[in-house]
Amino acid sequence: MSTESASDRHHGRPSVGIPQAGLPEGNGHGWRAVAVVLVGAFMALLDTTIVTVALPTIRTGLHASPATLEWVVSAYALAYALALVPAGRAGDRFGHKPLFLAGLTVFTLASAACGLSHTQGEIIVGRAIQGVGAGTFYPAISATIQRSFTGAQRSKAFGALGATIGGSIALGPVLGGLIISGAGAHDGWRWVFLVNVVIGAVALPAAAWLLPPTGSRVPRRFDPVGVCLLSAGLLLLLIPLVEGQHDGWPAWCYECFGGCAAVFALLVRWEMRAERRGNDPLLRPGLLAESSFSAGAVFAVAFFAGFTSILFTIAILWQEGLARSALTTGLVVLPFSFGSLISAAISDKLSARMGRLVLVTGCAMVVAGFALAALAVHLTAPHPGNWDLLGPLLLAGLGSGLVVAPNQDFVLARVPAQEAGTAGAIVGSAQRLGSAIGIAVVGTVLFGSLRFHPGPSAAAAAYSHSSQLALLVNAAFVLIALLLVIALPRQIPSRN
Repeated sequence: MSTESASDRHHGRPSVGIPQAGLPEGNGHGWRAVAVVLVGAFMALLDTTIVTVALPTIRTGLHASPATLEWVVSAYALAYALALVPAGRAGDRFGHKPLFLAGLTVFTLASAACGLSHTQGEIIVGRAIQGVGAGTFYPAISATIQRSFTGAQRSKAFGALGATIGGSIALGPVLGGLIISGAGAHDGWRWVFLVNVVIGAVALPAAAWLLPPTGSRVPRRFDPVGVCLLSAGLLLLLIPLVEGQHDGWPAWCYECFGGCAAVFALLVRWEMRAERRGNDPLLRPGLLAESSFSAGAVFAVAFFAGFTSILFTIAILWQEGLARSALTTGLVVLPFSFGSLISAAISDKLSARMGRLVLVTGCAMVVAGFALAALAVHLTAPHPGNWDLLGPLLLAGLGSGLVVAPNQDFVLARVPAQEAGTAGAIVGSAQRLGSAIGIAVVGTVLFGSLRFHPGPSAAAAAYSHSSQLALLVNAAFVLIALLLVIALPRQIPSRN
């Protein structure tokens, strides 16, 4: 009999290879262990949004190019995505506690390296290593909750994880603005990263002491060829997207796109061969053959491409174009984050009642919100204000909360229970990859469409115009996700 609960499916946590006979339900030690891993979740997801308000000051402090700013966000998301599935397998094989400690150590040290960076290359490498650390320790979070609790206490713990995710996303831009305002515009961006060192110095010894010892382990095979092919294909896609506009789209960009298609074709062939031979492929072709799952993975890429890159667009417009402070930038996106947090709290009940219509409604609200934000910028250009975007961003935030929380339930609805762990990791990777691709595409549009004309408001007018196009690209990504919803089940099938 499967031990996978509805809450487990919702968060895409592994149901294979994690001992179910963990600590007694309600055990105080279990809650202390969960509290430690939730700190890790907060740190990993905070770094997906807190850095957006620091980008203009990074540009000033390191004389960074627009492409560097895109890589600061994309390198983290890409490395995070690529580490998730191998790390989940390594946790099953070697134990999730050592993986959590190793990943958090790498993340903390990489945060210090980012904060102490003196060149554009150093901060990009630091962000990539940060992403590897986050992707390494993140699978241990759900595994720890599963091992610590059963029944209602487990659902309560996963509810706390959901609140942590929503809170970290909501607090990121505001906390980043506060840090930069307090530490100064010149070096304040460094403390956006160095604050992780302070938190990690406390969390690491606490994790070593409080996390339960590794229980039974499951032998899992690795797929290094699959990891290398996937990494190469994604880099061949992202590098020309980020660098091409700056270099005038030379021939090598199109050669990279062709190479990307060839590498992905080779990846498909390799994974099918590995599955036929009874190996453990990185991306299971049998899973991808399920139409609702494969469409759902593409849905996750498209939605997160539009959902996360909106913060990038607003940060560049507000600080580079309008010369507003980092704190003001954090406050202007607060309605978006707050709306997402509020609607996510009721999304489970709505999805149970409305089925996939809740995803349709949420995506439609996000598309409308982004389109209205573009219209608001157009009508108030060249000097839009915080209040002008309050309504559109609140609408988009409310819609995103209806999608982000329940989307994995629908995507994983027809996945066999024994494949839930791998499938959940693939969906999580798709979300992070969507973030990386969204930043690359939106950044190309935003910086590529800048046109400066002489006048007292030259920068404001140029960035107002380019941000309108970027906001429409954000909306287009979510519109693609909306069209893919029809491939998902109408309702989430009940499981025992």
